[in-house]
Amino acid sequence: MAIRRRFIGLAIVGILGIGIWVLGSVSQATAETLKFKSFNHVTKQEEVPVADVEGHAISLTVREGVAVFENGEWAWHKSAYLRNYVKGAGTSESYGTYTFLDGSSIIVHGKGTIEATPAGVPSSAKWTVEVIHGTGRFQGIKGTTTTTSTKLLPPEKDEPVGKALSEGTLVYTLPSK
Repeated sequence: MAIRRRFIGLAIVGILGIGIWVLGSVSQATAETLKFKSFNHVTKQEEVPVADVEGHAISLTVREGVAVFENGEWAWHKSAYLRNYVKGAGTSESYGTYTFLDGSSIIVHGKGTIEATPAGVPSSAKWTVEVIHGTGRFQGIKGTTTTTSTKLLPPEKDEPVGKALSEGTLVYTLPSK
């Protein structure tokens, strides 16, 4: 009986030791952080009124522009937004692609809220954005972006929605090579 207990104890210690060795030998991906500033404008918009309350509408908006990262890189940014709002304020869901000069890309999915002035002009936005895919050097990327500030400029004549200026942070990991 004592030999059996000793054997079981050694087996447990051996399994734990092997487990610790295996886990310790797997290289862990470390999170990278990049701050960015972006500017974009509306290139397409379709809006459909909803007849339940005054000023209620849904819209599909395409925005394009540039994102400049603190490491000096920049990417062309194109996003499609589906908005549901009353007098300019409401919710939004988006999918966007950042395409870098080398052709690599980062694809994101966001959900947010939009605030508006009393006149119904969108004035700011807050987002929760998840990195959902990457290509090229960003293959296998996982992460989030946090926008710390988004200012929506008032629309100019014949412009459906104003230009947007944003600042934020991309936090991501890439798979080990």
